[in-house]
Amino acid sequence: MPRRSPKIPALTKAEARNIWLRAQRLDTLAPFGAGPAATPAAIAHLGYVQIDTINVIERCHHHILWSRIPDYRREHLRQAQSVDRSVFEYWTHALAYIPTADLRFFLPQMKRHREKPESWFSTVTRKDLAKVMRLVRRDGALSIRDIEDDMLVEKDHAWASRKPSRRALQLAFFNGALTVSDRVGMLKTYELPQRHFGWEKAPRPATERQVLDYLLDRALRSQGLVSLDSICHLDAPRKPAIRELIEARMRRRRLVPVTVEGAGRQEHWAEPAALADALEPLPDTVHILSPFDPLIIQRKRLRLFFGYEHLFEAYVPKEKRVLGYFALPVLVGDEIVAALDLKTDRAGKALRIQQWNWVGAGEAARHKPAIEEALHRFERFQLEA
Repeated sequence: MPRRSPKIPALTKAEARNIWLRAQRLDTLAPFGAGPAATPAAIAHLGYVQIDTINVIERCHHHILWSRIPDYRREHLRQAQSVDRSVFEYWTHALAYIPTADLRFFLPQMKRHREKPESWFSTVTRKDLAKVMRLVRRDGALSIRDIEDDMLVEKDHAWASRKPSRRALQLAFFNGALTVSDRVGMLKTYELPQRHFGWEKAPRPATERQVLDYLLDRALRSQGLVSLDSICHLDAPRKPAIRELIEARMRRRRLVPVTVEGAGRQEHWAEPAALADALEPLPDTVHILSPFDPLIIQRKRLRLFFGYEHLFEAYVPKEKRVLGYFALPVLVGDEIVAALDLKTDRAGKALRIQQWNWVGAGEAARHKPAIEEALHRFERFQLEA
Protein backbone atom coordinates (compact mmCIF):
# COMPACT_ATOMS: atom_id res chain seq x y z
CA MET A 1 0.00 0.00 0.00
CA PRO A 2 1.34 3.45 -0.86
CA ARG A 3 2.09 5.61 2.14
CA ARG A 4 -0.37 8.45 2.55
CA SER A 5 0.95 11.96 2.98
CA PRO A 6 -0.15 13.49 6.29
CA LYS A 7 -2.94 16.02 5.96
CA ILE A 8 -1.70 19.60 6.25
CA PRO A 9 -3.64 21.58 8.86
CA ALA A 10 -5.65 24.44 7.35
CA LEU A 11 -6.05 27.54 9.52
CA THR A 12 -8.59 30.29 9.17
CA LYS A 13 -7.31 33.84 9.58
CA ALA A 14 -8.92 33.97 13.02
CA GLU A 15 -7.06 30.81 14.08
CA ALA A 16 -3.77 32.17 12.68
CA ARG A 17 -4.31 35.42 14.60
CA ASN A 18 -4.88 33.50 17.83
CA ILE A 19 -1.56 31.72 17.48
CA TRP A 20 0.35 34.92 16.67
CA LEU A 21 -1.28 37.01 19.41
CA ARG A 22 -0.59 34.38 22.06
CA ALA A 23 3.03 34.14 20.93
CA GLN A 24 3.29 37.93 21.11
CA ARG A 25 1.79 37.77 24.62
CA LEU A 26 -0.98 40.18 23.64
CA ASP A 27 -3.66 37.76 24.83
CA THR A 28 -3.60 39.21 28.34
CA LEU A 29 -2.66 42.44 30.11
CA ALA A 30 0.32 41.42 32.25
CA PRO A 31 1.97 38.29 30.83
CA PHE A 32 5.40 39.07 32.29
CA GLY A 33 4.31 40.12 35.76
CA ALA A 34 5.42 43.36 37.36
CA GLY A 35 8.51 45.14 38.61
CA PRO A 36 12.00 45.48 37.10
CA ALA A 37 12.32 41.78 36.26
CA ALA A 38 9.40 41.97 33.82
CA THR A 39 11.37 44.10 31.35
CA PRO A 40 14.23 41.69 30.56
CA ALA A 41 11.71 38.83 30.61
CA ALA A 42 9.62 40.55 27.92
CA ILE A 43 12.67 41.31 25.77
CA ALA A 44 13.91 37.74 26.15
CA HIS A 45 10.56 36.37 24.95
CA LEU A 46 10.11 38.79 22.05
CA GLY A 47 13.78 38.51 21.04
CA TYR A 48 14.17 42.23 20.47
CA VAL A 49 12.40 45.54 21.09
CA GLN A 50 12.90 48.21 18.44
CA ILE A 51 14.32 51.64 19.33
CA ASP A 52 13.10 54.74 17.51
CA THR A 53 13.72 58.47 17.78
CA ILE A 54 10.19 59.82 17.18
CA ASN A 55 8.73 61.14 20.43
CA VAL A 56 5.41 62.74 19.48
CA ILE A 57 4.26 60.21 22.07
CA GLU A 58 6.58 58.11 24.27
CA ARG A 59 9.33 56.47 22.20
CA CYS A 60 8.49 53.08 20.83
CA HIS A 61 10.87 50.96 22.95
CA HIS A 62 9.09 52.15 26.10
CA HIS A 63 5.68 51.87 24.39
CA ILE A 64 6.23 48.27 23.24
CA LEU A 65 7.20 47.21 26.76
CA TRP A 66 4.29 49.09 28.36
CA SER A 67 1.90 47.24 26.03
CA ARG A 68 2.90 43.99 27.75
CA ILE A 69 3.82 45.30 31.23
CA PRO A 70 1.09 47.59 32.62
CA ASP A 71 3.25 48.86 35.50
CA TYR A 72 6.32 49.36 33.28
CA ARG A 73 8.64 52.21 34.29
CA ARG A 74 11.33 53.72 32.08
CA GLU A 75 13.94 53.17 34.78
CA HIS A 76 13.32 49.42 34.50
CA LEU A 77 14.80 49.43 30.99
CA ARG A 78 17.73 51.56 32.10
CA GLN A 79 18.36 49.17 34.98
CA ALA A 80 18.33 46.19 32.60
CA GLN A 81 20.79 47.91 30.24
CA SER A 82 23.13 49.78 32.57
CA VAL A 83 22.96 48.04 35.96
CA ASP A 84 21.98 44.41 35.45
CA ARG A 85 23.38 44.40 31.89
CA SER A 86 20.77 41.81 30.93
CA VAL A 87 19.99 43.61 27.64
CA PHE A 88 22.17 45.38 25.09
CA GLU A 89 21.67 47.48 21.98
CA TYR A 90 22.41 46.29 18.49
CA TRP A 91 20.92 45.97 15.01
CA THR A 92 18.26 43.37 14.15
CA HIS A 93 16.14 44.70 11.27
CA ALA A 94 16.56 48.06 13.06
CA LEU A 95 18.29 49.32 16.19
CA ALA A 96 16.88 47.33 19.10
CA TYR A 97 17.25 46.12 22.66
CA ILE A 98 18.29 42.44 22.66
CA PRO A 99 18.88 39.95 25.51
CA THR A 100 22.57 39.92 26.47
CA ALA A 101 22.33 36.13 26.54
CA ASP A 102 21.94 36.35 22.74
CA LEU A 103 24.95 38.60 22.14
CA ARG A 104 27.13 35.83 20.69
CA PHE A 105 24.70 35.47 17.78
CA PHE A 106 25.52 39.06 16.77
CA LEU A 107 29.31 38.80 17.02
CA PRO A 108 29.66 37.49 13.43
CA GLN A 109 27.68 40.51 12.21
CA MET A 110 30.04 42.81 14.13
CA LYS A 111 32.99 41.07 12.51
CA ARG A 112 31.49 41.65 9.05
CA HIS A 113 31.18 45.35 9.88
CA ARG A 114 34.87 45.43 10.83
CA GLU A 115 35.89 43.74 7.61
CA LYS A 116 33.56 45.73 5.34
CA PRO A 117 32.02 48.84 6.92
CA GLU A 118 28.84 50.27 5.42
CA SER A 119 29.26 53.16 2.98
CA TRP A 120 27.61 55.40 5.59
CA PHE A 121 30.92 55.27 7.48
CA SER A 122 33.19 56.09 4.53
CA THR A 123 33.89 59.55 5.94
CA VAL A 124 35.25 58.16 9.22
CA THR A 125 39.03 58.46 9.19
CA ARG A 126 41.42 56.19 11.06
CA LYS A 127 42.39 59.23 13.09
CA ASP A 128 38.77 59.89 14.16
CA LEU A 129 38.25 56.24 15.11
CA ALA A 130 41.54 56.04 17.01
CA LYS A 131 40.64 59.22 18.88
CA VAL A 132 37.33 57.98 20.28
CA MET A 133 38.80 54.59 21.19
CA ARG A 134 41.72 56.29 22.98
CA LEU A 135 39.34 58.50 24.97
CA VAL A 136 37.16 55.58 26.07
CA ARG A 137 40.15 53.44 27.05
CA ARG A 138 41.72 56.29 28.99
CA ASP A 139 38.73 58.06 30.54
CA GLY A 140 35.99 55.45 30.63
CA ALA A 141 32.48 55.55 29.19
CA LEU A 142 31.61 58.70 27.26
CA SER A 143 28.92 60.30 25.14
CA ILE A 144 29.27 62.63 22.19
CA ARG A 145 28.71 65.55 24.59
CA ASP A 146 31.95 64.65 26.36
CA ILE A 147 33.95 65.31 23.18
CA GLU A 148 34.52 69.05 22.91
CA ASP A 149 37.60 69.36 20.71
CA ASP A 150 36.17 68.19 17.36
CA MET A 151 36.77 70.33 14.31
CA LEU A 152 33.16 70.83 13.22
CA VAL A 153 32.18 69.93 9.65
CA GLU A 154 29.15 70.58 7.45
CA LYS A 155 26.32 68.04 7.69
CA ASP A 156 26.01 65.75 4.66
CA HIS A 157 22.33 65.08 5.43
CA ALA A 158 19.69 66.21 7.91
CA TRP A 159 20.29 63.44 10.47
CA ALA A 160 24.08 63.72 10.51
CA SER A 161 26.20 65.48 13.12
CA ARG A 162 28.74 68.25 12.68
CA LYS A 163 31.03 66.33 15.03
CA PRO A 164 33.15 63.71 13.19
CA SER A 165 33.44 61.81 16.47
CA ARG A 166 29.73 60.94 16.42
CA ARG A 167 30.07 58.82 13.31
CA ALA A 168 33.30 57.33 14.63
CA LEU A 169 31.48 56.24 17.79
CA GLN A 170 28.72 54.73 15.65
CA LEU A 171 31.25 52.82 13.56
CA ALA A 172 32.93 51.47 16.70
CA PHE A 173 29.49 50.41 17.95
CA PHE A 174 28.58 48.55 14.77
CA ASN A 175 31.92 46.73 14.59
CA GLY A 176 31.71 45.73 18.25
CA ALA A 177 34.64 47.75 19.55
CA LEU A 178 32.21 49.74 21.73
CA THR A 179 28.80 49.04 23.24
CA VAL A 180 26.09 51.38 24.49
CA SER A 181 26.33 51.27 28.28
CA ASP A 182 23.64 53.87 29.00
CA ARG A 183 20.94 55.81 27.21
CA VAL A 184 19.07 58.93 28.30
CA GLY A 185 16.50 59.73 25.63
CA MET A 186 18.54 59.54 22.45
CA LEU A 187 21.86 60.41 24.14
CA LYS A 188 24.00 57.27 24.20
CA THR A 189 27.03 56.56 26.37
CA TYR A 190 29.63 54.22 24.91
CA GLU A 191 31.96 51.85 26.75
CA LEU A 192 34.36 49.01 26.00
CA PRO A 193 32.30 45.77 25.94
CA GLN A 194 34.70 43.90 28.19
CA ARG A 195 34.48 46.64 30.81
CA HIS A 196 30.72 47.13 30.56
CA PHE A 197 29.81 43.43 30.69
CA GLY A 198 32.62 42.54 33.10
CA TRP A 199 33.98 39.81 30.87
CA GLU A 200 37.05 37.89 31.92
CA LYS A 201 36.80 36.26 28.52
CA ALA A 202 34.65 37.46 25.64
CA PRO A 203 31.86 35.09 24.48
CA ARG A 204 32.64 32.86 21.54
CA PRO A 205 30.95 33.97 18.29
CA ALA A 206 28.15 31.70 17.13
CA THR A 207 28.61 29.68 13.97
CA GLU A 208 26.35 30.43 11.01
CA ARG A 209 24.37 27.24 11.75
CA GLN A 210 23.87 28.40 15.34
CA VAL A 211 22.72 31.81 14.09
CA LEU A 212 20.18 30.13 11.81
CA ASP A 213 18.86 28.01 14.69
CA TYR A 214 18.62 31.15 16.81
CA LEU A 215 16.68 33.08 14.16
CA LEU A 216 14.22 30.23 13.64
CA ASP A 217 13.75 29.63 17.37
CA ARG A 218 13.26 33.36 18.02
CA ALA A 219 10.58 33.55 15.33
CA LEU A 220 8.77 30.43 16.54
CA ARG A 221 8.72 31.71 20.11
CA SER A 222 7.48 35.23 19.32
CA GLN A 223 5.35 34.54 16.22
CA GLY A 224 4.01 31.05 16.78
CA LEU A 225 3.24 30.63 13.10
CA VAL A 226 6.13 31.47 10.76
CA SER A 227 6.94 31.98 7.09
CA LEU A 228 10.26 32.58 5.38
CA ASP A 229 9.34 36.27 5.19
CA SER A 230 8.54 36.53 8.88
CA ILE A 231 11.69 34.71 10.00
CA CYS A 232 13.97 36.60 7.59
CA HIS A 233 12.40 40.06 7.87
CA LEU A 234 14.74 42.35 5.87
CA ASP A 235 17.25 39.48 5.71
CA ALA A 236 16.30 37.77 2.44
CA PRO A 237 19.77 36.25 1.71
CA ARG A 238 19.25 33.81 4.60
CA LYS A 239 16.00 32.37 3.23
CA PRO A 240 17.51 29.33 1.42
CA ALA A 241 19.44 28.24 4.51
CA ILE A 242 16.44 28.78 6.80
CA ARG A 243 14.31 26.67 4.45
CA GLU A 244 16.83 23.82 4.71
CA LEU A 245 16.69 24.08 8.49
CA ILE A 246 12.87 24.03 8.45
CA GLU A 247 12.86 20.93 6.26
CA ALA A 248 15.29 19.20 8.62
CA ARG A 249 13.02 19.95 11.58
CA MET A 250 9.97 18.72 9.68
CA ARG A 251 11.74 15.41 9.06
CA ARG A 252 12.18 15.12 12.83
CA ARG A 253 8.51 16.17 13.28
CA ARG A 254 9.50 19.22 15.29
CA LEU A 255 7.70 21.43 12.75
CA VAL A 256 4.58 20.90 10.68
CA PRO A 257 3.46 22.75 7.54
CA VAL A 258 0.16 24.61 7.74
CA THR A 259 -1.93 26.56 5.30
CA VAL A 260 -3.38 29.95 6.17
CA GLU A 261 -6.60 31.24 4.65
CA GLY A 262 -5.83 33.79 1.94
CA ALA A 263 -2.07 33.13 1.92
CA GLY A 264 -2.05 31.61 -1.55
CA ARG A 265 1.24 29.87 -2.19
CA GLN A 266 3.04 31.41 0.79
CA GLU A 267 4.12 28.60 3.09
CA HIS A 268 3.78 28.64 6.88
CA TRP A 269 5.02 26.33 9.62
CA ALA A 270 4.43 25.85 13.33
CA GLU A 271 5.47 23.63 16.19
CA PRO A 272 2.75 21.02 16.83
CA ALA A 273 2.06 22.35 20.34
CA ALA A 274 1.38 25.85 19.00
CA LEU A 275 -1.59 24.65 16.96
CA ALA A 276 -3.50 24.00 20.17
CA ASP A 277 -3.69 27.78 20.64
CA ALA A 278 -5.59 28.23 17.39
CA LEU A 279 -8.98 27.29 18.79
CA GLU A 280 -8.77 29.08 22.14
CA PRO A 281 -10.80 32.31 22.04
CA LEU A 282 -9.12 35.53 23.17
CA PRO A 283 -10.59 37.97 25.69
CA ASP A 284 -11.51 41.46 24.45
CA THR A 285 -8.37 43.00 25.93
CA VAL A 286 -7.52 46.45 24.54
CA HIS A 287 -3.96 47.22 23.46
CA ILE A 288 -2.94 50.58 21.98
CA LEU A 289 0.08 49.53 19.92
CA SER A 290 3.12 51.30 18.56
CA PRO A 291 3.54 51.31 14.76
CA PHE A 292 6.94 49.70 15.55
CA ASP A 293 5.45 46.94 17.70
CA PRO A 294 6.59 43.50 16.50
CA LEU A 295 2.94 42.70 15.74
CA ILE A 296 2.68 45.70 13.42
CA ILE A 297 6.10 46.14 11.83
CA GLN A 298 5.75 43.30 9.28
CA ARG A 299 3.09 44.99 7.17
CA LYS A 300 2.37 42.16 4.68
CA ARG A 301 1.91 39.63 7.47
CA LEU A 302 -0.31 42.07 9.33
CA ARG A 303 -2.47 42.54 6.23
CA LEU A 304 -2.77 38.79 5.67
CA PHE A 305 -3.68 37.87 9.24
CA PHE A 306 -5.76 40.91 10.20
CA GLY A 307 -6.97 42.33 6.90
CA TYR A 308 -5.60 45.66 8.08
CA GLU A 309 -3.29 47.93 6.09
CA HIS A 310 -1.29 50.10 8.48
CA LEU A 311 0.04 53.37 7.07
CA PHE A 312 3.05 55.02 8.70
CA GLU A 313 2.70 58.61 7.55
CA ALA A 314 5.17 60.62 9.64
CA TYR A 315 7.13 61.39 6.47
CA VAL A 316 4.10 61.84 4.21
CA PRO A 317 2.99 65.43 3.34
CA LYS A 318 0.12 66.44 5.62
CA GLU A 319 -2.37 66.83 2.80
CA LYS A 320 -1.77 63.24 1.67
CA ARG A 321 -2.15 61.52 5.04
CA VAL A 322 -5.01 59.10 5.62
CA LEU A 323 -4.60 57.92 9.22
CA GLY A 324 -2.53 60.85 10.51
CA TYR A 325 1.07 61.72 11.40
CA PHE A 326 1.66 58.95 13.96
CA ALA A 327 -1.35 56.64 14.00
CA LEU A 328 -1.43 53.85 16.59
CA PRO A 329 -3.33 50.63 15.80
CA VAL A 330 -5.84 49.62 18.47
CA LEU A 331 -6.17 45.89 19.07
CA VAL A 332 -9.32 44.60 20.79
CA GLY A 333 -9.22 40.87 21.32
CA ASP A 334 -8.11 39.50 17.95
CA GLU A 335 -9.18 42.45 15.79
CA ILE A 336 -7.61 45.79 14.94
CA VAL A 337 -10.60 48.09 15.17
CA ALA A 338 -9.14 51.60 15.10
CA ALA A 339 -6.07 53.70 14.34
CA LEU A 340 -5.61 56.74 16.57
CA ASP A 341 -3.32 59.63 15.69
CA LEU A 342 -2.19 60.74 19.15
CA LYS A 343 0.14 63.42 20.46
CA THR A 344 1.39 63.96 23.99
CA ASP A 345 1.11 67.59 25.11
CA ARG A 346 3.72 67.45 27.84
CA ALA A 347 3.42 71.14 28.75
CA GLY A 348 -0.36 70.87 28.98
CA LYS A 349 -0.14 67.47 30.70
CA ALA A 350 -2.61 65.83 28.35
CA LEU A 351 -2.83 63.25 25.60
CA ARG A 352 -4.37 64.80 22.48
CA ILE A 353 -6.41 62.83 19.95
CA GLN A 354 -5.52 64.33 16.59
CA GLN A 355 -7.61 61.90 14.55
CA TRP A 356 -9.76 58.87 15.37
CA ASN A 357 -10.11 56.34 12.53
CA TRP A 358 -12.39 53.31 12.76
CA VAL A 359 -11.15 50.39 10.71
CA GLY A 360 -12.33 46.86 10.02
CA ALA A 361 -15.82 45.64 10.77
CA GLY A 362 -18.79 48.02 10.90
CA GLU A 363 -19.39 47.13 14.57
CA ALA A 364 -16.01 48.50 15.64
CA ALA A 365 -17.52 51.58 17.28
CA ARG A 366 -19.07 49.42 19.99
CA HIS A 367 -15.56 49.17 21.49
CA LYS A 368 -15.30 52.93 22.09
CA PRO A 369 -15.92 52.84 25.89
CA ALA A 370 -13.21 50.17 26.37
CA ILE A 371 -10.80 52.08 24.13
CA GLU A 372 -11.42 55.32 26.03
CA GLU A 373 -10.63 53.54 29.29
CA ALA A 374 -7.39 52.24 27.73
CA LEU A 375 -6.59 55.78 26.56
CA HIS A 376 -6.76 57.02 30.15
CA ARG A 377 -4.18 54.39 31.13
CA PHE A 378 -2.08 55.34 28.10
CA GLU A 379 -2.23 59.02 29.05
CA ARG A 380 -1.00 58.27 32.58
CA PHE A 381 1.91 56.31 31.10
CA GLN A 382 2.77 59.21 28.77
CA LEU A 383 2.84 61.81 31.54
CA GLU A 384 4.69 59.87 34.24
CA ALA A 385 8.00 61.47 35.14
